[in-house]
Amino acid sequence: MNPGVPVIPDQDSFTMGEACRIAQVEPHTLRYWEARLGFPRPARRSSGHRRYGRGDLETIFEIKRLLVGRRMTLAGARRALLERRRGVRSGDAPAAAPAAARLLREVRAELRELASELAK
Repeated sequence: MNPGVPVIPDQDSFTMGEACRIAQVEPHTLRYWEARLGFPRPARRSSGHRRYGRGDLETIFEIKRLLVGRRMTLAGARRALLERRRGVRSGDAPAAAPAAARLLREVRAELRELASELAK
């Protein structure tokens, strides 16, 4: 379990009031995050009321950690969330990109050599 993250009660969905109480944020803050970041994406009931799942609450905790704990901007938090969803950690991307590009160049060169040998 993550230190500083409240325990999520054992239920499948939560109202906005319950989600705000658990995450210790105001409802207007949660609506603002939804509008500006695109996360979380709660389900809507036919009456229009939001229903947050456990994954939504975990996303709320992550947003709060990025914005409050790490003091990121909204744009930086959105980028970090998108990278996390794609499976790329923010610290890994810059170091991995040159190595991957070099490997692709090597593979492309080998394929060109093979194609030229087959054309003979």
